[in-house]
Amino acid sequence: MLRPSQTHDESDQRWEQQIRKGALEMATLAALWSGRLYGLEVIRRFEETPQLAVGEGTIYPILSRLKNDGLLDSEWVEAEAGHPRKYYWLTDAGRARLQQMATIWTEFSRELGRIIRPIVTEQKEKAAR
Repeated sequence: MLRPSQTHDESDQRWEQQIRKGALEMATLAALWSGRLYGLEVIRRFEETPQLAVGEGTIYPILSRLKNDGLLDSEWVEAEAGHPRKYYWLTDAGRARLQQMATIWTEFSRELGRIIRPIVTEQKEKAAR
């Protein structure tokens, strides 16, 4: 329910932010599935998909939280040029958690898709007219 001072745009934006927040942990783990990356590389991976684009102020707290939860490990590596970089990679627990998250996400999104399919179909039909 909207508060009197809240607009639909604010409500929509808050809802989208909540979805993104929940999905970004899984996306961060998934970005590290193939191997170790430093934070800016994770950001660049996300930039390939506009809906996932995030800044440093978002990704580093996520990486830190995932590391504190035992899902990631990290180490500082001296760069050939420039400053040292902190590389992150999945722990065994992180791999197991990501597989669990992917299963839950796939099942959830399939069922949600089934429920909203008539709405999406109707919107496409109206747009085609």
